[in-house]
Amino acid sequence: MSRESVRFAVLGPIRAWRAGAELDLGRPQQRVLLGLLLARAGRPVGLSEIVDALWGEDPPGSAVNVVRRHIGILRRTLEPGLPLRAPGHWLLREAAGYRIAVDADSLDLLRFRRLRERAGEAADRSPGRAVTLLTEALALWKGPAGADVSVEIRARAFLDVLDRERLAAVKELADAALRAGMTAPVLDELRKAALANPLDEPLLARLVLALAATGQRAEALETHRAAVARLADELGLTPGRELSDAHAAVLRESRPAARPAAGSAARSGAALGGESADGGLPLPRAAYSEPRPAQLPQDLPAFSGRRTQLAKLSALLPEAGRPLDTAVISVIGGMAGVGKTTLAVHWAHQVADRFPDGQFYVDLRGFEPTGTALDPGEAVRDFLCALGVPRHRVPHGLDAQTALYRSLLAGRRFLVLLDNALDTEQVRPLLPGAPGCLVIVTSRDTLTGLVADHGAHPLSLCWLDAEEGREFLAARLGAARVGAEPQAAAEIVELCAGLPLALSCVAARLAAHPGFRLSALAAELRDAHDRLDAIARGSAEVSTVFSWSYRALSAAAARLFRLLAGHPGPDLSASEVAELAALDGLAGHAGLDAQESARLLAELVRAHLVAEPSPGRYSVHDLLRSYAAGLGENTDHGH
Repeated sequence: MSRESVRFAVLGPIRAWRAGAELDLGRPQQRVLLGLLLARAGRPVGLSEIVDALWGEDPPGSAVNVVRRHIGILRRTLEPGLPLRAPGHWLLREAAGYRIAVDADSLDLLRFRRLRERAGEAADRSPGRAVTLLTEALALWKGPAGADVSVEIRARAFLDVLDRERLAAVKELADAALRAGMTAPVLDELRKAALANPLDEPLLARLVLALAATGQRAEALETHRAAVARLADELGLTPGRELSDAHAAVLRESRPAARPAAGSAARSGAALGGESADGGLPLPRAAYSEPRPAQLPQDLPAFSGRRTQLAKLSALLPEAGRPLDTAVISVIGGMAGVGKTTLAVHWAHQVADRFPDGQFYVDLRGFEPTGTALDPGEAVRDFLCALGVPRHRVPHGLDAQTALYRSLLAGRRFLVLLDNALDTEQVRPLLPGAPGCLVIVTSRDTLTGLVADHGAHPLSLCWLDAEEGREFLAARLGAARVGAEPQAAAEIVELCAGLPLALSCVAARLAAHPGFRLSALAAELRDAHDRLDAIARGSAEVSTVFSWSYRALSAAAARLFRLLAGHPGPDLSASEVAELAALDGLAGHAGLDAQESARLLAELVRAHLVAEPSPGRYSVHDLLRSYAAGLGENTDHGH
């Protein structure tokens, strides 16, 4: 069966047609599975994400087999003549899941996005053309995305996220119509959107202005009055500047003036939403009127290496010029001092131009020595202020704040860098809800919840190899100085165990003393009784940074870490770990059973204090061994 003969719809009920005849998509779970794949519009969906969408937190033991059975049935539904176990043209197996091979000719969602993109290109020079294109795009919607799926499952399958794209397109339609003087034909679309989103002030402001522009002043004033009452009753807020400006313009009984080109006021530093030059109605104030957030820390001038990791990160984004159809989340994990933040900041600067609406940064202080992580509500409130929301208008409660934050990001392209996260729950409220944004998270925890629940892409950062370590020193000390003593440089990298933080300490000391020979410092490190102390001399102590991860452990895991670090071998199996713990009396006279051993090892691996280089084998980094040796046998790890 040819690909061209099959069409799909997800903007409304989930449907499919072959040769013009609608297909029976079978059981509800099969429809949900197809809807999830269609919502990703050709991008892979992980098997764990599919299982979560279908069953939530309580999947059956046979979940994976059921998913594979659903995939097989859907394949044969789309291509009846497909031989058993044949891959087919549409539902394709990916390394970690499945994807559906669709394009703008076969999927309504991609047609909608293509029309919206063309409208954006036409908005400045021909707003009337933009109105036509956006009207055509919105006509593709036959209800909420995945309308035949329950509300709970729509959220799990990320179908409800698509509705925000529709809302953003309605606002773009209103802006183009106001500029083109074509507001009457778009009123029905605005009214429907406002009914579904009664607390969206930017949308309501546009409806007020459109009603006034068509001579319906009384309805415009009533729309404003009802919006003010809802904001007060449900959120305890007074109307913002955008809605207030629209109301004032209606009271002046003026005609709306032409809206300036999209983004021009923001680029020039002028605030949208003020009175127009000819005294007419102001146009809707942008969601943020402050300068575009650009909060990224400074990139490290001497950044070197990590080429493989940078390539993996860049592969998460589509080719330049192509839209980002989902919110991409990248989790960069690794042990303390391995350079997670340095890599994240460097990559963020490389791709920042792909996210023109702004970049956010926050240090979540997940592993600070004080033990006090940043409250996510505080981070959300800071982001809202950066978006131009006055402090006194930030709603009460984390849920309301998160909802406002996601509403302001909907339809825009932001980069969000969340540094030093403690756990998944600290990160969740800071995730954008709509496609088009990139989130970079760094943490000493593996944050498996983000991977399982939000489709995040994990990248575990290891120490530098010999060549990368040499490049690291050359970038900070100069190629000539490192090249003059290549063996000493290699030994320094080895004695620092390739850990970027340790190499930074050593490089800082050498840079401060240009007359020091690398061989002399290598000998000092080699002969030192306490290598960590020798590395950190004259700089921040590496052991202090390690301690932030160590103090977050449970008492049993901390004791097991000290035991493992004292083991002379390169690695241990899980059973050997249990035996070692039993000999030490970690779990009392009964010893440490396999289940408890696995739990403690998982805690240490999540904290990146112990590595699992292969399934069931565990090892400890050389510098972490040195750190553990200095802890002593009777360390109270909590202080």
